[in-house]
Amino acid sequence: MRAQDNQYPGPANPGEPPSRVLSIDRDTAQDHERLHLHAHPEPMLTWSSTATLVGTVAGRDWLIPPGYGLWVPGGVEHSGAVLHAGEITTIAFPAGRFPLAWTEPTSFAVGRLLGEIITHLHRIVPDDPTRPAAEELMFQLLTPLPAYHIQITMPADSRARAIAERLIAHPDDRRELTAWADHVHASVRTLSRLFRTETGLTFATWRTHVRIRAAIPMLTSGTSVSTTARKVGYHKSSSFIAAFHRVTGHTPGTYLPQQE
Repeated sequence: MRAQDNQYPGPANPGEPPSRVLSIDRDTAQDHERLHLHAHPEPMLTWSSTATLVGTVAGRDWLIPPGYGLWVPGGVEHSGAVLHAGEITTIAFPAGRFPLAWTEPTSFAVGRLLGEIITHLHRIVPDDPTRPAAEELMFQLLTPLPAYHIQITMPADSRARAIAERLIAHPDDRRELTAWADHVHASVRTLSRLFRTETGLTFATWRTHVRIRAAIPMLTSGTSVSTTARKVGYHKSSSFIAAFHRVTGHTPGTYLPQQE
């Protein structure tokens, strides 16, 4: 990661309220890049526009695919890894000046408008007259994901985790557990047990959740159901639609942009 490239140290003129954004950093995350466990007093927001990341915050793994972000409160230990290279944006806030009542790590989606607002804040100079209104709109648009959002638990065992990281970065990988067992030099029985005990799901169910999670941002950006199905590993759209409904309770078409 580069040093933060857009600093907001305080008000441009006496009497103005200080910015609630400390810095904004936009960078290209490289495959397999890792962030070691650390903590800092400033709360931080990370948005992935094209990368696929996994963050470990307070002992829990959080998947951050393109179009999603993660909020980490100040003082909370966290680490991370890049599963698929791409662009990410990190926003730091002065301690005690984040206006939303988020006290725990929180995931959120970044739609087109919110993404444009963050991009604008990154581009403008600290004393730009549009900054206060843009910050305020950003905070209004930040919304926690609902409880039914698909959460992906990552296995801890190095063999199972290697498989998990590959499938998250490449959800169209159709290899079954027998082929994965040869790849990581473990038995099918061992891998089956690891996925059940460390994720709470069978390998097949866990993979389905990963595929559906990857499909949602594609659909919301306007990618057709058939194209999305292929991109997340399904030969037939009907199989994808059935799996999608089984996991979310909705059809994929529910997530497509509404035509005006």
